[in-house]
Amino acid sequence: MPGVDEASTGSGIDALPDKQGELLRKAVRLEWVTIGVLAVTIALVGIVSGQSQAMKAAWYEDLLSLLPPIAFLVATRIIRRNPDAKHPYGHHRAIGVGHVVAGSALLAMGSFLLISSVSGLINQEKPPIGTVVLFGHSIWLGWLMVVVMGLSVIGPVILGRMKLRLAGPLQDKVLYADADMNKADWMTGVATIVGVLGVGFGIWWTDAVAAMVVSFSIVADGISNLRTAIRDLTDARPTDLDGNVHPILDTAVDAVKGVDWVHDAAARFRDLGHVLHVEVFVVPRPGREVGVGKLREIETLLDNLDFRLHDIVVVPTAKIPEFLVKEDR
Repeated sequence: MPGVDEASTGSGIDALPDKQGELLRKAVRLEWVTIGVLAVTIALVGIVSGQSQAMKAAWYEDLLSLLPPIAFLVATRIIRRNPDAKHPYGHHRAIGVGHVVAGSALLAMGSFLLISSVSGLINQEKPPIGTVVLFGHSIWLGWLMVVVMGLSVIGPVILGRMKLRLAGPLQDKVLYADADMNKADWMTGVATIVGVLGVGFGIWWTDAVAAMVVSFSIVADGISNLRTAIRDLTDARPTDLDGNVHPILDTAVDAVKGVDWVHDAAARFRDLGHVLHVEVFVVPRPGREVGVGKLREIETLLDNLDFRLHDIVVVPTAKIPEFLVKEDR
C-alpha cells in the first residue's frame, strides 16, 4: 500500500511513552505470575473439592480465570506488530479483542456459578463432606477445603490490587477486567469457606447460597466489561475504565478551539486499545488561509496533550458535520 509508512500509526508498543512502556512490561510480568498462581490453585482445589458444590464451582471459576491473563499476554504480543497494507490502522485493537474475551469469561463464570447454585438450592442437594486419613489421623475434609480456599484468596487480593494500579495509567481495559476477575476469585474463595463451614454445622443450604451471593456480583462485572468492550469495537465514543465518556475527548476539542486561527472545531474518536484514533474537523476564521503547517500545528498540539491521542488526522472544513454538532449538544 503506497504511503503506508508515512501514515503509519506505529506499533502498540512504540505508541506508548517510556513510563507507560515500563508499566506495560510490569503488567506482563504480573500476568505470568497470575498464571503460575492459578495453576497451583487449580491443582489444590481439584484435589480437595470432594462433593461440595461451592468447591466445584470455585474450581471451574479458577479455570476460567486463566482466560483474561492469557488474552492480555496474547494481545500485548500482537500490538508489537507495525501497520501494514492489510492492517493500515495497526494492531492496537488486539487489546479490544482481549477485553471481549475477559468480559466473556467473567460473564460465563458468573452465569455458570449462578445456575449451578440455584439448581442445587431448588433440588435441596446436600453435599456430603467426608473424612480423609492424613499422617495417620482421620480429618474432616472440610478443614482441608477451608485451608486451601483460605490460601487461594491471598494471591487474587494482592495481584488484583497491583493490576488496578497499572490499569489506570495504561488505560488498559483488559488488565482492568482481569483485576475484576481477581476480585471475583477472592470473593468466591471467601463464600466457599462460609459454605463449607455451614455444611459442617449442618446448615446444608449455605453451600449453594454462598455461591449465589458471589455469582450476582460476577455476572454484573461481566456484563459491564462486555458492554464496554463491544462499544469500543463498534466505534462508539471512547470511555474510561469505569465506562464513562473519557474526559480527554472534551479536553482535546477545547484545546483545538483555543488555537487563534480556528473559528470552530469538533472531533470524532475511535478507541484502538491503549490509544485513540482522532479525526479533528476545524473551521478556519474568515480570511485565514490554512496550509499544511497550520494543520501540523494542531496535530502536534494534540500529540503533546496526551499519549492516548496518537493517530491524529486534521480536516479543514467549511462546516462542522451535523452529527458532531448534535453530539456536542
